[in-house]
Amino acid sequence: MLQRLSTMALLSALGGTTWRCSGHLARHFSQTTWRGERPRGERPGGEELRRLLLDDLAPTSRSSSGLELLFGLSPCLLALRASRRRVARLLLQAGRSGLQGGRAELLRVAEARDIPVLRPRRQKLDALCRHQVHQGVCMEVSPLRPRPWTEAGEARPGDDPQQLWLVLEGLQDPRNLGAVLRSAHFLGVDKVITSRRNSCPLTPVVSKASAGAMEVMDVFFTDDLDNFLQARARQGWLVAGTVGCPGPEISPSSGVPITSCLEFLWDRPTLLVLGNEGSGLSPEVQASCQLLLTILPGRQLPPGLESLNVSVAAGILLHSICSQRKSIPEEGKRGQLLQGPRESSAMAEGPRVAQDPGQSSGPEKVRQGGD
Repeated sequence: MLQRLSTMALLSALGGTTWRCSGHLARHFSQTTWRGERPRGERPGGEELRRLLLDDLAPTSRSSSGLELLFGLSPCLLALRASRRRVARLLLQAGRSGLQGGRAELLRVAEARDIPVLRPRRQKLDALCRHQVHQGVCMEVSPLRPRPWTEAGEARPGDDPQQLWLVLEGLQDPRNLGAVLRSAHFLGVDKVITSRRNSCPLTPVVSKASAGAMEVMDVFFTDDLDNFLQARARQGWLVAGTVGCPGPEISPSSGVPITSCLEFLWDRPTLLVLGNEGSGLSPEVQASCQLLLTILPGRQLPPGLESLNVSVAAGILLHSICSQRKSIPEEGKRGQLLQGPRESSAMAEGPRVAQDPGQSSGPEKVRQGGD
Protein backbone atom coordinates (compact mmCIF):
# COMPACT_ATOMS: atom_id res chain seq x y z
CA MET A 1 0.00 0.00 0.00
CA LEU A 2 2.81 2.38 0.91
CA GLN A 3 4.57 1.54 -2.36
CA ARG A 4 1.44 2.39 -4.39
CA LEU A 5 1.01 5.72 -2.58
CA SER A 6 4.59 6.72 -3.32
CA THR A 7 4.11 5.81 -6.98
CA MET A 8 0.96 7.93 -7.24
CA ALA A 9 2.68 10.84 -5.55
CA LEU A 10 5.53 10.68 -8.06
CA LEU A 11 3.09 10.62 -10.97
CA SER A 12 1.19 13.60 -9.58
CA ALA A 13 4.40 15.55 -9.27
CA LEU A 14 5.35 14.79 -12.86
CA GLY A 15 1.91 15.75 -14.26
CA GLY A 16 1.20 16.78 -17.87
CA THR A 17 2.67 14.62 -20.56
CA THR A 18 4.15 11.89 -18.35
CA TRP A 19 0.87 11.47 -16.46
CA ARG A 20 -0.70 10.09 -19.63
CA CYS A 21 1.84 7.26 -19.52
CA SER A 22 1.06 6.35 -15.89
CA GLY A 23 0.16 2.77 -16.83
CA HIS A 24 3.56 2.30 -18.46
CA LEU A 25 5.34 3.74 -15.43
CA ALA A 26 3.38 1.56 -13.05
CA ARG A 27 4.39 -1.53 -15.01
CA HIS A 28 8.03 -0.42 -14.86
CA PHE A 29 7.87 0.01 -11.07
CA SER A 30 6.23 -3.38 -10.73
CA GLN A 31 9.11 -4.97 -12.64
CA THR A 32 11.90 -3.22 -10.73
CA THR A 33 10.99 -2.28 -7.16
CA TRP A 34 8.79 -5.25 -6.37
CA ARG A 35 11.32 -7.73 -7.77
CA GLY A 36 14.24 -6.03 -6.12
CA GLU A 37 16.06 -5.38 -9.40
CA ARG A 38 16.68 -1.64 -8.81
CA PRO A 39 20.35 -0.87 -8.07
CA ARG A 40 20.93 0.64 -4.65
CA GLY A 41 20.93 4.44 -4.64
CA GLU A 42 19.26 4.84 -8.06
CA ARG A 43 16.08 6.86 -8.31
CA PRO A 44 13.04 4.59 -8.97
CA GLY A 45 12.10 4.68 -12.64
CA GLY A 46 14.76 7.24 -13.49
CA GLU A 47 15.86 5.69 -16.77
CA GLU A 48 12.28 4.94 -17.74
CA LEU A 49 11.25 8.53 -17.06
CA ARG A 50 14.07 9.88 -19.21
CA ARG A 51 13.10 7.56 -22.05
CA LEU A 52 9.44 8.56 -21.89
CA LEU A 53 10.28 12.25 -21.97
CA LEU A 54 12.46 11.76 -25.04
CA ASP A 55 9.64 9.80 -26.67
CA ASP A 56 7.00 12.48 -26.05
CA LEU A 57 5.61 14.19 -29.18
CA ALA A 58 2.94 16.32 -27.55
CA PRO A 59 4.47 19.86 -27.72
CA THR A 60 3.36 20.48 -31.34
CA SER A 61 -0.39 20.63 -31.96
CA ARG A 62 -0.95 20.10 -35.67
CA SER A 63 -4.59 21.11 -35.63
CA SER A 64 -3.92 24.46 -33.98
CA SER A 65 -0.85 25.22 -36.10
CA GLY A 66 -2.45 24.26 -39.42
CA LEU A 67 -0.09 21.33 -39.98
CA GLU A 68 -0.82 17.79 -41.14
CA LEU A 69 1.10 14.54 -40.81
CA LEU A 70 2.60 13.29 -44.07
CA PHE A 71 3.64 9.63 -43.86
CA GLY A 72 5.54 7.18 -46.00
CA LEU A 73 9.08 7.24 -47.38
CA SER A 74 8.33 8.36 -50.96
CA PRO A 75 5.82 11.11 -50.04
CA CYS A 76 8.16 12.59 -47.42
CA LEU A 77 11.24 12.37 -49.64
CA LEU A 78 9.52 13.90 -52.68
CA ALA A 79 7.94 16.60 -50.53
CA LEU A 80 11.37 17.61 -49.26
CA ARG A 81 12.82 17.63 -52.76
CA ALA A 82 9.92 19.65 -54.21
CA SER A 83 10.02 22.23 -51.38
CA ARG A 84 6.34 23.09 -51.83
CA ARG A 85 5.48 22.55 -48.18
CA ARG A 86 6.69 24.06 -44.94
CA VAL A 87 8.22 21.29 -42.85
CA ALA A 88 7.99 21.61 -39.08
CA ARG A 89 9.50 18.31 -37.98
CA LEU A 90 10.79 15.04 -39.38
CA LEU A 91 9.96 11.89 -37.43
CA LEU A 92 12.19 8.87 -38.09
CA GLN A 93 11.40 5.60 -36.37
CA ALA A 94 13.84 4.79 -33.58
CA GLY A 95 15.42 1.40 -33.18
CA ARG A 96 16.56 0.93 -36.77
CA SER A 97 20.15 -0.20 -37.20
CA GLY A 98 21.44 2.74 -39.20
CA LEU A 99 19.77 4.77 -41.91
CA GLN A 100 20.33 3.97 -45.57
CA GLY A 101 19.00 5.02 -48.95
CA GLY A 102 16.02 7.38 -48.84
CA ARG A 103 15.97 7.57 -45.05
CA ALA A 104 19.59 8.68 -44.96
CA GLU A 105 18.82 11.34 -47.59
CA LEU A 106 15.84 12.53 -45.54
CA LEU A 107 18.09 12.99 -42.53
CA ARG A 108 20.77 14.82 -44.54
CA VAL A 109 18.29 17.21 -46.14
CA ALA A 110 16.54 17.88 -42.84
CA GLU A 111 19.81 18.68 -41.07
CA ALA A 112 20.92 20.91 -43.95
CA ARG A 113 17.65 22.89 -43.66
CA ASP A 114 17.69 22.98 -39.85
CA ILE A 115 14.50 20.91 -39.65
CA PRO A 116 14.10 19.31 -36.20
CA VAL A 117 14.42 15.53 -36.28
CA LEU A 118 12.82 13.27 -33.66
CA ARG A 119 13.26 9.51 -33.23
CA PRO A 120 10.00 8.16 -31.75
CA ARG A 121 9.28 4.47 -31.44
CA ARG A 122 7.07 2.58 -33.84
CA GLN A 123 4.12 2.44 -31.43
CA LYS A 124 4.09 6.23 -31.27
CA LEU A 125 4.21 6.61 -35.06
CA ASP A 126 1.47 4.00 -35.43
CA ALA A 127 -0.77 6.01 -33.12
CA LEU A 128 0.04 9.32 -34.82
CA CYS A 129 -0.71 7.90 -38.29
CA ARG A 130 -3.79 6.03 -37.06
CA HIS A 131 -2.06 2.81 -38.05
CA GLN A 132 -1.49 3.76 -41.68
CA VAL A 133 1.57 2.26 -43.38
CA HIS A 134 4.19 4.91 -42.57
CA GLN A 135 7.39 2.88 -43.26
CA GLY A 136 9.00 4.46 -40.23
CA VAL A 137 8.92 7.99 -41.71
CA CYS A 138 6.55 10.90 -40.98
CA MET A 139 6.73 14.69 -41.37
CA GLU A 140 4.67 17.48 -39.87
CA VAL A 141 4.02 19.74 -42.86
CA SER A 142 1.78 22.49 -44.13
CA PRO A 143 -1.13 21.32 -46.33
CA LEU A 144 -0.78 21.11 -50.10
CA ARG A 145 -3.74 22.53 -51.99
CA PRO A 146 -4.64 22.74 -55.69
CA ARG A 147 -4.15 26.11 -57.35
CA PRO A 148 -6.77 27.94 -59.44
CA TRP A 149 -6.72 26.75 -63.02
CA THR A 150 -6.09 30.33 -64.13
CA GLU A 151 -2.53 29.81 -62.84
CA ALA A 152 -2.01 26.86 -65.18
CA GLY A 153 -0.92 29.22 -67.94
CA GLU A 154 -2.26 29.56 -71.43
CA ALA A 155 -1.49 26.57 -73.59
CA ARG A 156 -2.39 27.11 -77.24
CA PRO A 157 -3.35 24.04 -79.26
CA GLY A 158 -0.83 25.01 -81.92
CA ASP A 159 2.07 24.91 -79.44
CA ASP A 160 2.00 21.12 -79.14
CA PRO A 161 -0.63 18.94 -80.84
CA GLN A 162 -0.09 16.20 -78.25
CA GLN A 163 -0.90 17.98 -75.02
CA LEU A 164 -2.97 16.00 -72.54
CA TRP A 165 -4.72 17.38 -69.49
CA LEU A 166 -6.60 15.11 -67.10
CA VAL A 167 -9.85 16.55 -65.72
CA LEU A 168 -11.41 14.92 -62.64
CA GLU A 169 -15.02 15.52 -61.68
CA GLY A 170 -16.02 14.65 -58.14
CA LEU A 171 -13.47 11.96 -57.22
CA GLN A 172 -14.06 11.40 -53.51
CA ASP A 173 -12.00 8.37 -52.51
CA PRO A 174 -8.47 9.50 -51.51
CA ARG A 175 -6.89 6.22 -52.55
CA ASN A 176 -8.55 6.37 -55.96
CA LEU A 177 -7.37 9.95 -56.41
CA GLY A 178 -3.83 9.01 -55.37
CA ALA A 179 -3.71 6.06 -57.77
CA VAL A 180 -4.98 8.25 -60.61
CA LEU A 181 -2.32 10.88 -59.92
CA ARG A 182 0.37 8.22 -59.85
CA SER A 183 -0.68 6.87 -63.27
CA ALA A 184 -1.02 10.38 -64.69
CA HIS A 185 2.49 11.32 -63.59
CA PHE A 186 3.99 8.06 -64.82
CA LEU A 187 2.36 8.22 -68.26
CA GLY A 188 3.15 11.87 -68.95
CA VAL A 189 -0.03 13.87 -68.34
CA ASP A 190 0.81 17.56 -68.53
CA LYS A 191 -1.64 18.95 -65.95
CA VAL A 192 -4.47 17.78 -63.71
CA ILE A 193 -7.65 19.83 -63.20
CA THR A 194 -10.12 18.93 -60.44
CA SER A 195 -13.59 20.20 -59.71
CA ARG A 196 -13.72 21.85 -56.31
CA ARG A 197 -17.26 20.64 -55.59
CA ASN A 198 -17.59 17.15 -54.09
CA SER A 199 -13.91 16.36 -54.67
CA CYS A 200 -11.39 14.87 -52.28
CA PRO A 201 -8.73 17.35 -51.08
CA LEU A 202 -5.01 16.65 -51.43
CA THR A 203 -4.59 14.81 -48.14
CA PRO A 204 -1.64 12.76 -46.83
CA VAL A 205 -3.60 9.60 -47.70
CA VAL A 206 -3.78 10.79 -51.32
CA SER A 207 -0.03 11.46 -51.32
CA LYS A 208 0.73 7.99 -49.94
CA ALA A 209 -1.57 6.31 -52.47
CA SER A 210 0.18 8.27 -55.25
CA ALA A 211 3.62 7.13 -53.98
CA GLY A 212 4.46 10.82 -53.62
CA ALA A 213 3.45 11.84 -57.16
CA MET A 214 1.04 14.36 -55.64
CA GLU A 215 4.03 16.24 -54.23
CA VAL A 216 5.51 16.98 -57.66
CA MET A 217 2.49 17.16 -60.00
CA ASP A 218 0.74 20.31 -61.19
CA VAL A 219 -2.80 20.03 -59.78
CA PHE A 220 -5.31 22.83 -60.33
CA PHE A 221 -9.01 23.33 -59.56
CA THR A 222 -12.00 25.05 -61.08
CA ASP A 223 -15.32 26.12 -59.57
CA ASP A 224 -17.14 25.91 -62.91
CA LEU A 225 -16.14 22.78 -64.76
CA ASP A 226 -18.75 23.17 -67.53
CA ASN A 227 -17.54 26.62 -68.55
CA PHE A 228 -13.92 25.51 -68.30
CA LEU A 229 -14.50 22.64 -70.74
CA GLN A 230 -16.55 24.77 -73.13
CA ALA A 231 -13.92 27.52 -73.16
CA ARG A 232 -11.19 25.00 -73.99
CA ALA A 233 -13.29 23.51 -76.76
CA ARG A 234 -13.67 26.96 -78.33
CA GLN A 235 -9.88 27.28 -78.27
CA GLY A 236 -9.48 24.12 -80.31
CA TRP A 237 -9.04 21.47 -77.60
CA LEU A 238 -10.79 18.12 -77.89
CA VAL A 239 -12.92 17.43 -74.80
CA ALA A 240 -13.11 13.64 -74.44
CA GLY A 241 -15.30 12.30 -71.66
CA THR A 242 -15.34 8.72 -70.37
CA VAL A 243 -18.21 6.28 -69.91
CA GLY A 244 -18.66 2.64 -69.01
CA CYS A 245 -19.72 -0.05 -71.43
CA PRO A 246 -22.40 1.34 -73.73
CA GLY A 247 -25.81 0.34 -72.39
CA PRO A 248 -29.35 1.58 -71.84
CA GLU A 249 -28.16 4.31 -69.48
CA ILE A 250 -26.01 5.84 -72.25
CA SER A 251 -28.30 7.13 -74.93
CA PRO A 252 -26.75 7.30 -78.44
CA SER A 253 -29.32 9.97 -79.26
CA SER A 254 -27.49 12.43 -77.01
CA GLY A 255 -25.44 13.45 -80.01
CA VAL A 256 -22.04 12.69 -78.38
CA PRO A 257 -20.31 9.83 -80.26
CA ILE A 258 -18.91 6.90 -78.26
CA THR A 259 -15.74 5.11 -79.34
CA SER A 260 -13.36 2.53 -77.92
CA CYS A 261 -10.18 3.94 -76.42
CA LEU A 262 -8.23 1.61 -78.71
CA GLU A 263 -9.66 3.35 -81.77
CA PHE A 264 -9.04 6.88 -80.52
CA LEU A 265 -6.59 8.92 -82.60
CA TRP A 266 -4.68 11.52 -80.59
CA ASP A 267 -3.99 14.22 -83.15
CA ARG A 268 -4.73 17.40 -81.20
CA PRO A 269 -4.57 18.71 -77.62
CA THR A 270 -7.03 16.76 -75.49
CA LEU A 271 -8.82 17.08 -72.18
CA LEU A 272 -9.61 13.61 -70.80
CA VAL A 273 -12.50 13.89 -68.33
CA LEU A 274 -13.07 11.23 -65.65
CA GLY A 275 -16.18 11.18 -63.48
CA ASN A 276 -17.19 10.18 -59.98
CA GLU A 277 -16.52 6.63 -58.74
CA GLY A 278 -20.20 5.79 -58.50
CA SER A 279 -22.19 7.98 -60.89
CA GLY A 280 -19.57 8.82 -63.53
CA LEU A 281 -19.81 12.13 -65.37
CA SER A 282 -22.65 14.46 -64.52
CA PRO A 283 -25.14 15.13 -67.38
CA GLU A 284 -23.93 18.75 -67.61
CA VAL A 285 -20.27 17.76 -68.01
CA GLN A 286 -21.11 14.94 -70.40
CA ALA A 287 -23.03 17.40 -72.57
CA SER A 288 -19.88 19.56 -72.75
CA CYS A 289 -17.86 16.66 -74.22
CA GLN A 290 -17.26 16.26 -77.93
CA LEU A 291 -16.43 12.58 -77.67
CA LEU A 292 -16.95 9.76 -75.14
CA LEU A 293 -14.27 7.08 -74.72
CA THR A 294 -15.04 3.64 -73.33
CA ILE A 295 -13.13 0.46 -72.45
CA LEU A 296 -14.65 -2.61 -74.06
CA PRO A 297 -14.63 -5.77 -71.92
CA GLY A 298 -12.97 -8.98 -73.00
CA ARG A 299 -15.95 -11.21 -72.13
CA GLN A 300 -19.66 -11.16 -71.43
CA LEU A 301 -20.06 -9.65 -67.97
CA PRO A 302 -22.71 -10.40 -65.35
CA PRO A 303 -24.74 -7.52 -63.87
CA GLY A 304 -22.70 -5.47 -61.41
CA LEU A 305 -19.36 -5.97 -63.15
CA GLU A 306 -19.93 -3.77 -66.19
CA SER A 307 -17.45 -1.11 -65.04
CA LEU A 308 -13.89 -0.78 -63.74
CA ASN A 309 -12.50 1.00 -60.72
CA VAL A 310 -11.87 4.61 -61.71
CA SER A 311 -8.14 4.44 -61.03
CA VAL A 312 -7.80 1.25 -63.11
CA ALA A 313 -9.83 2.81 -65.92
CA ALA A 314 -7.66 5.92 -65.77
CA GLY A 315 -4.51 3.84 -66.20
CA ILE A 316 -5.92 1.98 -69.22
CA LEU A 317 -7.25 5.11 -70.90
CA LEU A 318 -4.11 7.14 -70.30
CA HIS A 319 -1.85 4.39 -71.56
CA SER A 320 -3.98 3.96 -74.66
CA ILE A 321 -3.65 7.67 -75.43
CA CYS A 322 -0.08 8.36 -74.29
CA SER A 323 1.36 5.39 -76.17
CA GLN A 324 0.66 7.43 -79.32
CA ARG A 325 3.18 10.10 -78.36
CA LYS A 326 5.59 10.84 -81.17
CA SER A 327 8.45 11.13 -78.70
CA ILE A 328 8.13 7.46 -77.70
CA PRO A 329 10.87 5.36 -79.36
CA GLU A 330 9.97 3.18 -82.31
CA GLU A 331 9.26 -0.51 -81.75
CA GLY A 332 12.78 -1.60 -82.62
CA LYS A 333 14.38 0.95 -80.32
CA ARG A 334 12.00 0.04 -77.51
CA GLY A 335 13.09 -3.57 -77.81
CA GLN A 336 16.72 -2.52 -77.43
CA LEU A 337 15.88 -0.47 -74.35
CA LEU A 338 14.21 -3.48 -72.72
CA GLN A 339 17.23 -5.74 -73.27
CA GLY A 340 19.87 -6.12 -70.61
CA PRO A 341 23.53 -5.32 -71.33
CA ARG A 342 24.46 -8.99 -71.76
CA GLU A 343 21.67 -9.65 -74.24
CA SER A 344 22.55 -6.49 -76.20
CA SER A 345 26.20 -7.52 -76.54
CA ALA A 346 25.24 -11.09 -77.48
CA MET A 347 22.94 -9.82 -80.20
CA ALA A 348 25.67 -7.53 -81.48
CA GLU A 349 28.14 -10.44 -81.75
CA GLY A 350 25.79 -13.16 -83.00
CA PRO A 351 23.48 -13.40 -85.98
CA ARG A 352 20.23 -11.49 -85.87
CA VAL A 353 17.07 -13.53 -86.22
CA ALA A 354 13.80 -11.89 -87.24
CA GLN A 355 11.08 -12.33 -84.68
CA ASP A 356 7.35 -11.83 -84.80
CA PRO A 357 6.53 -8.51 -83.02
CA GLY A 358 3.72 -10.23 -81.13
CA GLN A 359 6.13 -12.74 -79.56
CA SER A 360 8.71 -12.20 -76.88
CA SER A 361 11.45 -14.24 -75.28
CA GLY A 362 11.03 -15.60 -71.77
CA PRO A 363 13.41 -13.24 -69.91
CA GLU A 364 11.94 -10.23 -71.71
CA LYS A 365 8.44 -11.21 -70.60
CA VAL A 366 9.61 -11.36 -67.00
CA ARG A 367 11.07 -7.86 -67.17
CA GLN A 368 7.94 -6.43 -68.74
CA GLY A 369 5.71 -8.00 -66.13
CA GLY A 370 7.77 -6.86 -63.15
CA ASP A 371 6.60 -4.07 -60.85
